[in-house]
Amino acid sequence: MKVGIIGITGYSGTVLYTLLAQHPKVSQVILYGSTQETQMLSERIPALGKNDIIIKPFDVKNIQQETDCLFCATPSGVTGKLMQPLIDSAFPVIDLSGDFRLRSEQLYENWYHQKGRKLPPTNKITYALPEFTTHYTAYIANPGCYATATLLGLAPLARAGIIEAGSIITDAKSGVSGAGKNPATHTHFPFINENLWVYRLNQHQHIPEITQQLSDWDASLQQIQFSTTLLPITRGIMVNTYAKLTQPVTQSIIENIFTQCYAEKPFVRFRGAQLPTIKEVVGSNFCDIGVMWNPSTKIVTIVSVIDNLMKGAAGQAVQNFNLYFGFEETVGLPQFPLFP
Repeated sequence: MKVGIIGITGYSGTVLYTLLAQHPKVSQVILYGSTQETQMLSERIPALGKNDIIIKPFDVKNIQQETDCLFCATPSGVTGKLMQPLIDSAFPVIDLSGDFRLRSEQLYENWYHQKGRKLPPTNKITYALPEFTTHYTAYIANPGCYATATLLGLAPLARAGIIEAGSIITDAKSGVSGAGKNPATHTHFPFINENLWVYRLNQHQHIPEITQQLSDWDASLQQIQFSTTLLPITRGIMVNTYAKLTQPVTQSIIENIFTQCYAEKPFVRFRGAQLPTIKEVVGSNFCDIGVMWNPSTKIVTIVSVIDNLMKGAAGQAVQNFNLYFGFEETVGLPQFPLFP
């Protein structure tokens, strides 16, 4: 297969390229830019070595003629303006941006500040958290990194219908690469080194996609208290989620619910009461999850960790690519993290 990527120069796009360039089912990766300027990959990303691969200007007709599938790793706001012809023609697209994750135009205006947004019919878009997606349309909206870690942590209990409405509190922390490649004051080394920064409290754009999916699993789960903290590390996300449950449980009962939910899911490693660390997943497409029930407070703590550039972005996009085209789910994805 021949695949295209638009947005390779960002961190997620670069990682995506390294995965697809080594994917056994991909014969060629063709690169596109969102501008009309032709660029050389070796000039933009020297880490990928000296080569003569060209980043071509974006052109819908060329993409449809030259590739079998397009991956979008662009900032939010770009694909919303470019993808309509591909949606209309049902051309396979896997979009890593947030432009088609939500079903409500009002939510886009409120959370992404995109005024006048017009969305295609919902049956044209698949919000694809692959562990729970059973049907794919041609246009696949890849979940956000915080949303992925949070939803995988909550899914077993939410799908069982035993989370008390209004009780979910999530404390999410991410490495600096999650803020993107462009420099900013709060990602500058002297600021974030040996520091922690709570940002976008109650305002992070992943909140509505989390509640959208939770309410699909359990209509009573309409709200979540959600905080985000920037860590002085390059890659990785840790999400600590706390919730009350609606029925009597024990640690064993909760562990059984998680074990049954993820028994056949190759990229979720449930650890029981052994709580995971970020280092154990960096460089991999795994989400590691641990849980702990407090019988005194009647609160369950769920700890989920992912690599934000892999399971939170590029790795999950390849996982969705594999499932959409009928390949083995794990093909082309690392089977081990970078450890130590």
